Amino acid sequence: MTIVGTERPPVAAIAALGLTQIIGYGSLYYSFSILAPDMARDLGWSSEWIFGALSVALLIGGLAAPLMGTWIDRFGAGRIMTSGSAIAAAALVACAFAPGKIAFVAALIGIEIASNLVQYGAAFALLVQIRPQVAQRSITYLTLIAGFASTIFWPITTALHAHLSWQNVYLIFAALNLVVCLPIHAWLSHGVNQTRRRTGDEAAKRVEPSLPPSVRRPAFILMVTGFALESFVNSALLVHMVPVMSALGLGAMAVVVGTLFGPSQVLSRLINMVFGESLSQVMLAIICAILLPTALVILIATAPSVPGALLFAVVFGLGSGLNSIVYGTLPLALFGSDGYGRRQGQIMSVRLVVSSMAPFALAFLMGNLGVSWSLSIAALLSTVAVAAFFAIMRLTRPVARLETVPNPGEA
Repeated sequence: MTIVGTERPPVAAIAALGLTQIIGYGSLYYSFSILAPDMARDLGWSSEWIFGALSVALLIGGLAAPLMGTWIDRFGAGRIMTSGSAIAAAALVACAFAPGKIAFVAALIGIEIASNLVQYGAAFALLVQIRPQVAQRSITYLTLIAGFASTIFWPITTALHAHLSWQNVYLIFAALNLVVCLPIHAWLSHGVNQTRRRTGDEAAKRVEPSLPPSVRRPAFILMVTGFALESFVNSALLVHMVPVMSALGLGAMAVVVGTLFGPSQVLSRLINMVFGESLSQVMLAIICAILLPTALVILIATAPSVPGALLFAVVFGLGSGLNSIVYGTLPLALFGSDGYGRRQGQIMSVRLVVSSMAPFALAFLMGNLGVSWSLSIAALLSTVAVAAFFAIMRLTRPVARLETVPNPGEA
């Protein structure tokens, strides 16, 4: 146990994964919004249809996520991420050379499936499989690095697209996944396998569940419910930021909100890395959940105040930044390292399915109820997420009381 206590996060693995996460999110996710208008023009679609195709791809990717999680547990996250890099490269090439709409949508589905294999869910599982006992800190460090994906890839994509077609940009991104990410994932996979063969002691490399078996199922349902509601509100707000700001009389403030949102995400991860060691993961989940309705209340109550919009952007970004950490660390803290990949697949599935429907749902609400009422409903949903995490905390309390009961022979 002393060895476990002095075990350090795998710095080289975290740095390498940080690079592949920046490329994975940048090439497979953040680049799409910049390239989408030209994609729509070449395919003869409206912008609504091109984003509708993305929603379909996200939905199918979400439905496939539990199977991917099972594969991660069975074959190892490193091998899955290595295969995922190859699939990502192939899907980007297929998208670039798609002869028509059906082939394009099929390739887009391939991109979303590859995303499940190379982005956070798989990367978190790999960190758990490398060093389970320090995986929570490792996940925090990784999200801090990967938080710069949008900051790096939005300008890179814009600069490339100024001189190249979207097809050629996708071909460059395919090469990055094949030449940079695939060898890194293969190296990490080889390192994990070598370590396991050398130590031969899997029992010492496990994180035990903090919940008794009797409450794990309700706790898991509550956790997934909280994550799903947060994903719904986050996704809806990010897609509709410009129309929401405009309808509230803030107009161009949507651009300023965007510039503050990313740095606030990184700031929250940095604060958690420095000061969050004393917090339980359930408490961190509660803090993260509270920030979302707080941000919405600030926006509703202060609009069209510019300072209010700026404060909303900061609070919203802080909550979103913590959310990326919590959805990796809370399942590990509550349910242990055994079956972690499968659980991540289940969580990712619900998050992706909900996220794929959120933009349409908020657009429908705004069209029928107006922006203020729609944001109020979003705030209410995110408050339910807070309640779900508080309920998980109540489930953990009996365990704490049992651990503090003295033995009969003790004074």
